[in-house]
Amino acid sequence: MITPKLEPLFKLETYQRQPRFQNGFYQQDILSVNQFNKENLDYIFERADEMKAMAHQWGTCDLLKDYTLACVFYEPSTRTSSSFISAMARLGGKVIPITEGIQYSSVSKGESLIDSILTLEQYCDVIVLRHSEIGSSATAAKYAKVPIINAGDGAGEHPTQALLDLYTIQSELGHIDGLKVAMVGDLRYGRTVHSLTRLLSQYDVSLRFVSPETLRLPMDLMNDLIDKGIKVRETNKVSDVIENADVLYVTRIQKERFTDLAQYEEVKNYFEITPEVMAQAKEKMIVMHPLPRVGEIHYKVDRDPRAAYFRQVQNGLYIRMALLAAVLGQA
Repeated sequence: MITPKLEPLFKLETYQRQPRFQNGFYQQDILSVNQFNKENLDYIFERADEMKAMAHQWGTCDLLKDYTLACVFYEPSTRTSSSFISAMARLGGKVIPITEGIQYSSVSKGESLIDSILTLEQYCDVIVLRHSEIGSSATAAKYAKVPIINAGDGAGEHPTQALLDLYTIQSELGHIDGLKVAMVGDLRYGRTVHSLTRLLSQYDVSLRFVSPETLRLPMDLMNDLIDKGIKVRETNKVSDVIENADVLYVTRIQKERFTDLAQYEEVKNYFEITPEVMAQAKEKMIVMHPLPRVGEIHYKVDRDPRAAYFRQVQNGLYIRMALLAAVLGQA
């Protein structure tokens, strides 16, 4: 008996995925803000502007319809995971979400990070990874054949948050050079602070760091700023910086980073930005926060037009849309 030859399901010779743009990001890992300079920051920000316009006018498009994202979160997340999933969906792509309970994956059986990455890359074109260990994304990138985007590695870095933060500052105030930026809260463990500080050091800015003594900015980062000639000042009082700040970047005291909870109890309510505090601030300035907040900004401040933190959240969608499209060669 002769088996009839099956008619092919796919005409593979007629279609090949090719990058549309040689943008410097194609197939690149996004692990650290140190990968970015002013030129490629401007590129991503311009693409983010396009994504914003598209989302407002169309809602979705099919730019990444042929691509799949694996979203892998070993730590809790609301904004970062949701915005990456939304970004991929709005660009027409597919998502493998491992974001709500890594304990239900094979990690609960003892599977290593590397084995998880090597497995997931068989199903996707790009991996977004959050992990509790500093350097975990860089480790994953050494083994993976698909691009790794760092969505936070412990107390290390959070590059996509820093990109959306810088984009927010530029969008809200129209420029970055010449600004006075005050960072408040957990500066020791705050990866968003570390990443944004490194990006801001490329510009002509003045930086003010406000924290309890035990949560000061790491000395190596402070020394880097001084070596670059950045004007810096440290204090433990918001009142010392509020009158002249163009940007007040507030962060929560991160309970999960403390090994001694007694130390956390000593500093957990150290700062609160209230309407009374805001009354001392300039008319043209913004308050930012990477969120979540746990009391460091009073809810009454939300009604102040200078409160930019939920606009900041929205900007995260556009920046992550731009990054995904750029890494996959479609922007």
